[in-house]
Amino acid sequence: MARIVMKFGGTSMAGIERIRRVAEIVKAQADRGDEVAVVVSAMAGETDRLINFCREASPLYDPQEYDVVLASGEQVTSGLLAITLQAMGVSARSWLGWQIPIMTDDAHSKARVDDIEADDMLGSMKAGSVAVIPGFQGRSEDGRIATLGRGGSDTSAVAVAAALEADRCDIYTDVDGIYTTDPRIVARAQKLKAVTFEEILELASVGAKVMQTRSVGLAMRKNVAIQVLSSFTEEGAPVADDLPGTMIVSEEEMEKLGVEQQLITGIAADKNEAKVTLTRVADTPGSVAAIFAPLAEAAINVDMIIQNVGRDKGETDVTFTVPMADLTKALDLLEKAQDKVGYNRLLHDTRVAKISAVGVGMRSNAGIASTMFAALADRGINIQAITTSEIKVSVLIHEDETELAVRVLHTAYGLDGDD
Repeated sequence: MARIVMKFGGTSMAGIERIRRVAEIVKAQADRGDEVAVVVSAMAGETDRLINFCREASPLYDPQEYDVVLASGEQVTSGLLAITLQAMGVSARSWLGWQIPIMTDDAHSKARVDDIEADDMLGSMKAGSVAVIPGFQGRSEDGRIATLGRGGSDTSAVAVAAALEADRCDIYTDVDGIYTTDPRIVARAQKLKAVTFEEILELASVGAKVMQTRSVGLAMRKNVAIQVLSSFTEEGAPVADDLPGTMIVSEEEMEKLGVEQQLITGIAADKNEAKVTLTRVADTPGSVAAIFAPLAEAAINVDMIIQNVGRDKGETDVTFTVPMADLTKALDLLEKAQDKVGYNRLLHDTRVAKISAVGVGMRSNAGIASTMFAALADRGINIQAITTSEIKVSVLIHEDETELAVRVLHTAYGLDGDD
């Protein structure tokens, strides 16, 4: 008997028929005698619909009330899955974030999990009941519903798996594993047998829609075994233990699995960032800090940063990117800080995309960046910004060239599979 946490995303929960299929998968796992907890996302498109309602109500909405609205999506699917399982003869009940409870900090709309008091839920699971948990939410220190940010259901699943000391956390998606890039963009993308925590962490951070960044970091810290696989399998298919998904492991485990390490593991694209530019900022100590301090206080993540060569009059331009969802708030904060920062104009551009190449093989191989720059230049794709890490190179380009750039780089790094 094993203890398994299963997580199903929005496409897997998109309507009663798909929820019924999810229930069949859960039932098959439970019928093996395993203790099972299931974490669910809202139905596909539901979170975006709720976000739009909040924005229509007020562009500068109250984050606490925003969380109340958004948390309703996962609450619906958790109740529906529990009802469906019960109809199949499976003992099941829903456990809302505040009932477990999943305790978070007070950073509403971007809360972090502090603690999970899972004793009651674990007792129920040991008695044979499947626990169905709405992802993406918990209870903040001030007693309010708090959400974990977009993709937070992955974080919920990993956190629950860690709290339950689960044997494995299975992340079910609309694809049968992790690919070298989005197969919808590159038909010759290849499925990976295994990848390292670090590579997935980078891929998730730069737009690969497999797992949420914080969930990967949490899994790496808590040593939670993760398998990524598809919920869209035929009826009667074997349970997750026998399905060929993609394992997320340490570099040491990669060697044990006998997986050959590639130079580049994957190419990712992200259109959910906006470029912000402040012109004629004073080129003096403290000016840049005055720009980013209010953004940090508002928990707005800044990614690519470029400070241009100083002008003749001791001025410079500063360009950076922020998540699209935070653009309105970021612009409002920067406008209020204009006197302190001393910039001339505040510009923004939402028609950009970040393209990234990721692989632990970069550590021991030179020329990765130059290959990217040359390949893009050959196709006339202009680079607006560049950022790097030990195992990643990212560039900012015009969003209209996103798919072309992904295909070009996938080929340039030798990732194309057989036709």
